[in-house]
Amino acid sequence: MRKRFNKIFVMIFLLVLAAPAQQKMSLTIEQAVQTGMENSKALRTSQFRVLSADAKASETNTLGLPSLKLNGTYTRISPVPALVFPFPVGAMLTSTALNTTNSISFVTQNYPLTSNIVNTYGLRATLQQPLFTGGKISGAIDAASFSAEATKEDLKKDQADVLYNIKATYWNLYRALEFKKFVDENVDQIKSHAVDAENLFKQGLLTTNDVMKVRVQLSDALVRQIDAKNDVQLAMYVLNNTIGLPLQTEIELASTIHIVDREWSSADDLVKSAFEKRPEVLSMNARVQAGEAGLTSVRGGWWPQIYLVGNYDYNRPNQRYFPATDEFQDSWDVSVSVSIDLWNWNQTGHQTTQAQAQLAQAQEGLSMTKDGITLEVTQSYLGIQKAKERKNVSEQGVAQAEENYRTMDGKYKQGLAANSELLDAEVALLQAKLNLTQSLVDYELAIAQLSRAIGE
Repeated sequence: MRKRFNKIFVMIFLLVLAAPAQQKMSLTIEQAVQTGMENSKALRTSQFRVLSADAKASETNTLGLPSLKLNGTYTRISPVPALVFPFPVGAMLTSTALNTTNSISFVTQNYPLTSNIVNTYGLRATLQQPLFTGGKISGAIDAASFSAEATKEDLKKDQADVLYNIKATYWNLYRALEFKKFVDENVDQIKSHAVDAENLFKQGLLTTNDVMKVRVQLSDALVRQIDAKNDVQLAMYVLNNTIGLPLQTEIELASTIHIVDREWSSADDLVKSAFEKRPEVLSMNARVQAGEAGLTSVRGGWWPQIYLVGNYDYNRPNQRYFPATDEFQDSWDVSVSVSIDLWNWNQTGHQTTQAQAQLAQAQEGLSMTKDGITLEVTQSYLGIQKAKERKNVSEQGVAQAEENYRTMDGKYKQGLAANSELLDAEVALLQAKLNLTQSLVDYELAIAQLSRAIGE
C-alpha cells in the first residue's frame, strides 16, 4: 500500500513539473515582435542609459542658472578676557586742615570694548550667478545635450536589432516546421513505397536488392525526421529566449510568409537614405557635435571666470555691528568675483589636447560607420536580388518535381518504371520543397535586412 502511495505521489510530482512544458501559445509575427520588445532586457538596459543621459543633460543645464545655498553654523568658544578701554574720570578734593583750595584728581575706569560671548550662531544665504565663463558652461551644456541625443539614437539602433532578431528567429522556426512537415511527408511516401515494393516482391516483380534499396531509403528518411524534430525544438527554444518566454513554451505560428514584391531604388539612393535615417549615423553625428562642444568647454579654462555673488547673513552676534551683542542681527553684501588660472601646470592645455583627440576619434568613428553602412546596404541590396531569383526558380522546381513524382509513382505501380526511378523522384521532390521553403525564408529575411540597413 505504501509503495503504491509513493508511486502515485511521484506521478503527481512529475505531472506538476511537466505542467509548464504543456503551455501553448499561438503567435503571429506582429505579436512576437510586440512580446519581444516588451520583454527585451537589452532594450531595458538601453532605456536606462537614455534616462541617465537625460538626467545628466538636465543636471548640466543648471550650471548656467542662479544657485542659492543656505549654510548654518554653531560655534562654542572658550571664555577669554574682554578687551577694555581705560577712561580717566575726575573727582573734586578739598583740604580743610591746610585750608587749601579745592583740586581735581583723576581716576581711571575701564570700559569693555568687546563682550565675552561664548555661543555664536550663524545663518548665511548665498546667491551666485555666473556672468562670464568663456564658454565653459555653455559648452558643457551643449556636450551633455548632444550626448543624450546620441544615446537616444543608440536606443533606436538597439530596437532595430531586436526587431530583426525576433523576425529572424520567428521565420527560422517557420522554416524548421516546414522542413519537418516535408520530411514527414517524405517518410510517409517511402513507407507507402516500401509496402508496394514488398507486394511486388511477393509477386516476383522486384528483386531482393530493390526491396533493400527502399528500406535503406526509409532508414535515411527516418534519420532526417529525427533531425528535423530536433531542429524544431531548438528553433522554438531560440524564439522563446529571444522574445522572453519560458523555454518550454510550445509556440504555434499563426503567420505564414506572403512575399510582396517591392520596387527598390538604386543601391546609391538607398545608401543616401541610410545616411539620413540610420540611428548609427545620427548617433555618431551627435557625438561629433558633443566633441566640438566639449572642446569649447575645455577652452573656456583659458578665460576669466566671472560670477555675481550675494550674501545675506543672520548671525548672533553679528561681527559687523559694534559693539557685538548676544542677539541675532542681519546684514548683506553683493560682490563680483573674478578668477583666472595664472599657472596650473598646463592642466587646461592637457585637457584641450584630450578633447581634440576625442573629437577626432568621433569624426573617424562617423566615417567608419558610413563605410560600414555603405557595405551593408550594398550587400543587402544584392541579397534581395539573389533571394528573389532563387524563389522564382524554386517555385518552378517544386512544380516540376511534383509532376515528376506523380508520373513515376503511376508508372511504378503499373510496372512501367524502375524502383530506383521512383526513389529518385521522391528525393527530388523533398529537396525541391526544402529549397522553396529556404528561398522563401531567405527572401523574407533579406527584405527585413535591407529595411533595417536603410533605417526603415
